[in-house]
Amino acid sequence: MGIFEKFKIGLNKSSKNLSEGFKNLVINKKIDSKTLDNLEDFLIESDVGVVSAKELKQIFTDTKIDPKKDSLNQVNLIVENYIKKSMKPLEKNIVIEEGIKPKVILIAGVNGVGKTTTIGKLGKIFSKDNKQVVFAAADTFRAAAIEQLEIWSEKIGAKIIKSETGSDPASVAFKAIEFSKKNNIDCLLIDTAGRLQNKKNLMDEFKKISKVLKKIDPNSPHETILILDATTGQSALNQVEEFQKITPISGLIMTKLDGTAKGGILLAIARKYNLPIIAIGLGEKEDDLELFRAEDYAKALMSSN
Repeated sequence: MGIFEKFKIGLNKSSKNLSEGFKNLVINKKIDSKTLDNLEDFLIESDVGVVSAKELKQIFTDTKIDPKKDSLNQVNLIVENYIKKSMKPLEKNIVIEEGIKPKVILIAGVNGVGKTTTIGKLGKIFSKDNKQVVFAAADTFRAAAIEQLEIWSEKIGAKIIKSETGSDPASVAFKAIEFSKKNNIDCLLIDTAGRLQNKKNLMDEFKKISKVLKKIDPNSPHETILILDATTGQSALNQVEEFQKITPISGLIMTKLDGTAKGGILLAIARKYNLPIIAIGLGEKEDDLELFRAEDYAKALMSSN
């Protein structure tokens, strides 16, 4: 199955929601000021964000919709091109450079977003590229997170560095980078706690992890990736806001896009925060994490079939 087909299947709920909404708004209707207001309201309700909704309304205002042609197709194409143009500059690949060992990737996100599973899937992608991977189970407050990482490490042949539940997360991170340096490991993926309600504690924890990593490699962490759950809708925007106060974010991964009819939330986040998008989760299978491609995302989101 091609990448676009995966995007199309994964974004099916969101695509149907947008398609039905646009159909109800434009089929056999004159595109007048009332229709444009309704389009804007629908886009906001679909979680594409106020900025995108206003910009699209202006594009619709400035673009002549030919009444003799299929108006729905014209509207879909306008939105598709807007999404593509807005999100293309935000595509980002994680490159494991030969000269950096290990490439240290810190994973952030609240509990329940699929953080640990995403680490496993990322590890699998890197392992397929013949890279040696180490997991650091620094979410020491959840025994389930440690156990989950252990299962993934066995699946993909990665080493896992862990401690007892409740132990110091920074000590786990230190042991992991020390081990990775000594063993010439290509990539170190560090899981972290996601208790956003304890913001002060979380901020101190991230600072401490970063401090101990820099003792071994002053440039680490090389990436700090925030994991978001698409099904949480507007809450995902708040999580970006709060985590940026805690630690610098170098990229986003959005999970569970297949589980929502409001996949436009990724566009809202892109327009508001301008953060690079690394990958999206389109299902629960091991290979359902796909590198983000704006063209495929836009086309699949606006596909009505």
